[in-house]
Amino acid sequence: MIRKNKKIKVGILGATGMVGQRLIALLKNHPWFEVVAVAASRKSKGKKLGSLTVYSVEDDIEIIAQKCTLVFSAIEAPKDFIQKIEEAYAKKGLPVVSSNSAHRWTPDVPMIMPEINPEHLDIIPVQQKNRGWTGFIVTKPNCSIQSYVPLIHAWKKFNPKKVIVSTYQAISGAGKTFETWPEMVDNVIPFISGEEEKSEKEPSKIFGDIRNGRFVLKNTPQISANCIRVPVSDGHLATINIQFRKKVSKEKLIKSLKNFKNPLDVLDLPSAPKPFLTYFEEPDRPQTKLDRDLHAGMGISVGRIREDSVLGWKCVALSHNTIRGAAGGSILNAELLVKKGYIKK
Repeated sequence: MIRKNKKIKVGILGATGMVGQRLIALLKNHPWFEVVAVAASRKSKGKKLGSLTVYSVEDDIEIIAQKCTLVFSAIEAPKDFIQKIEEAYAKKGLPVVSSNSAHRWTPDVPMIMPEINPEHLDIIPVQQKNRGWTGFIVTKPNCSIQSYVPLIHAWKKFNPKKVIVSTYQAISGAGKTFETWPEMVDNVIPFISGEEEKSEKEPSKIFGDIRNGRFVLKNTPQISANCIRVPVSDGHLATINIQFRKKVSKEKLIKSLKNFKNPLDVLDLPSAPKPFLTYFEEPDRPQTKLDRDLHAGMGISVGRIREDSVLGWKCVALSHNTIRGAAGGSILNAELLVKKGYIKK
């Protein structure tokens, strides 16, 4: 796919933030992509990130567009500003692969979890026609849903009806460390602004269909979410209670995870974990510290599948929020776009 020594030149918007820094680290030795431009706010313009000088995301669009074939957006700013900036780069003919929420509900922008809905990339030509641009915007879903949406998808043949999920989310999801957020040491905060709404609603777009150039949402299963901030550096743990319309056994649930047919397996994408889903038989796994880096932080780990007296079944799942849920997930989206021909080398 990519000739040796000829890599796709990429830029990172929001390069000084936590997700931007993750992108830089993950792309350092990437076989397909080479970072040639980094950009941030005006106050960071002119500073150095490694060997690269920081551009302004809003003032240096023309320069970045000339240097790059695509840009990753990890901007930390108000929603309307992010929308404006991402659209400006798409107007310049660049693919914009975003980890932000700004365009997740834009009607012609796909929200991609590659193992689940890669066919949603089919709306890109519609987006380009609607907007009259040759670039495009693709985004990824919220970090909070990375662990349990794949399970719902893997178990779709059992007709999931209702899901109650509680997520125990790391402080890096707020762009913080223990040094910058000492209030989180020995503390739990039972509220993350906007997180529960995203967790409940975004799956409806991921599980939906494209009909006549528009997304048709799928509002089953019903999802009720509790999102809690816990004193952990990285990794979002989730407890999931789920009701199925069809009768199912523990053995069948585990088998469905282990035999999950991953559409990426035939594409040979550098960041795609193999396997995507890992089930732990041990009663005390997955654990955040032990398992968040599974398959370079891109794997989803599951454990403790057992019967539940209220909804029928329950389990625990884990994902790495700044890798799988942010930077790594965006890189995987970009790899998929290359393989599908939407990004040219």
